[in-house]
Amino acid sequence: MKPQMLIKGVEWEGQIKDILIEGQYIKQIADSISVTAGIEIDGQGKALIPGLINAHTHAAMTLFRGIGDDMLLMPWLKEKIWPNEALLTHEDVYWGAKLACLEMIKSGTTAFLDMYYKLPATAEAVQEMGIRGVLSCACFDHFNPEQAGKSKQEIQSLFAGSDAYGPRIKFALGPHAIYTVSGALLQWIDTFSEEHNLLIQMHVAETEEEVSHSVKQFAYTPVRYLNKLGVLSPRLSIAHGLYVDEEEIRILADKGVKVVHNPASNMKLASGTTFKFTEMRKAGITVGIGTDGCSSSNNLDMTEAMKLASLLGKAWRKNPEALTADEMLYAATGQGADILELKTGRIAEGYLADLCLIDLNLPAFTPNHHFTSNLVYAANGSCIDTVICDGKLLMQNKKVPGEEEILKRVTELAKKFR
Repeated sequence: MKPQMLIKGVEWEGQIKDILIEGQYIKQIADSISVTAGIEIDGQGKALIPGLINAHTHAAMTLFRGIGDDMLLMPWLKEKIWPNEALLTHEDVYWGAKLACLEMIKSGTTAFLDMYYKLPATAEAVQEMGIRGVLSCACFDHFNPEQAGKSKQEIQSLFAGSDAYGPRIKFALGPHAIYTVSGALLQWIDTFSEEHNLLIQMHVAETEEEVSHSVKQFAYTPVRYLNKLGVLSPRLSIAHGLYVDEEEIRILADKGVKVVHNPASNMKLASGTTFKFTEMRKAGITVGIGTDGCSSSNNLDMTEAMKLASLLGKAWRKNPEALTADEMLYAATGQGADILELKTGRIAEGYLADLCLIDLNLPAFTPNHHFTSNLVYAANGSCIDTVICDGKLLMQNKKVPGEEEILKRVTELAKKFR
C-alpha cells in the first residue's frame, strides 16, 4: 500500500476540508476523512494553497547575492557576474543550489525552471532537497562556430545522462539570449528539443538595448528574429518579454510560446516596467511569474514576486483593477505548472501533492476578509508553515532539516567571490 498523509481541518477556498494524500498524489478532498495515515497534519489555523512555481531563475546565483548591486545589466554581467562565474566549481554550484532550494522551500516554492552552468551539481542538490526542478543547461557560443560545437556536445552529453537525476527533475535547454547565441545554434537547439520533447527557455526582449542591437544586427526585433529563424514553438518559454508590440504578442500566441514575468529584476536592473500581462493573457499566452536569480532580484520569494507583479502592472497602467491578486496567484501556480508541463499547481484529486500550508495566525492575515488578497498584498514568504512536495513533507513548523549546515557551507564557499 502506498504511504498516506492526512491534512485535517485546513481552510481551502473558504471552507474547512480534510485532504488525503496517497503516494505522490492528492487522493481525496472531503469535509471529513477517517483513515489512519502514516502522517497526520493538524490544519487548524492554516490555509492550503498549491506549491508556488518559480518559472525563471538561476538557482546557484544565491552565491552572488549582493554582488554588483545598483548596476546596469550589461556592465553587471560583464564586470561582476561572468568573471565570478568563471570561478565556479561543481561544489560551489551544488551548495549554491542547495541554498536556493532551501530558500524556495521556506517561502513555499515546490517547483522551478532553472538556467545555469554545471547542471549535474544543481540536479544533485534538487534531488536531495526534495522539490521539483526543470533544469536547463545555460548555453552560449558568442557566434563562434568552435564554441557552438562544444555547446552541442555538452547538451548531448548532459541529456544522455539526465535519466539518472530522478523523476522530480526534468532536463531542458537554456540558450542564454539572441546576443550570446547564434541563430544556427538556436535552430539546432530547437530541432534537438523537438526530437526529444524538451522544454527551452531563454531571455528575450529584456532591455531596450537588446531590441536596438537586434534590429541593428539582424534587421528584426527579437521576437520577429526568432520567428524568422523558425524557433518559436510551444516548447519555448521566454523570460522577461518586456519589449514586445501587439503584432509580436500575436506571433507568440500563434506559436504557443510561454512568457515569464520577472518584476523584481526588471525593476532592480531598470530594464523596464511595462510588461504586457493583460494583453498576453487576452491573446491566449500562458504567463508565469519568476524571481530571476538572487544576484538580480536578491531573493527567491514568490509571494513577494506576486505582489511586485501586481503593483507594477497597476502603476504603469494607472489602473487599480489591473493584475488582481487572484490572477497573480494563478500565474504563480496553475500557469507556472503549465509552463513546466507538470500535473501540479492546482488542488484537485489526481493532481500531484505539491502543497503549502499558510500560517493564518499572523498580522498579515488579520482580519482575513480576503485570503488571496492578504497573501499577495500583505504577506511574504515567511507566512509558509508547511511544505509538501511529491507527497513528502519537506518543511513543518517553518523548519527544514539540515538548514543550518547549508547556511554555514555557503557562507564559507562564497568568500572567494568577494
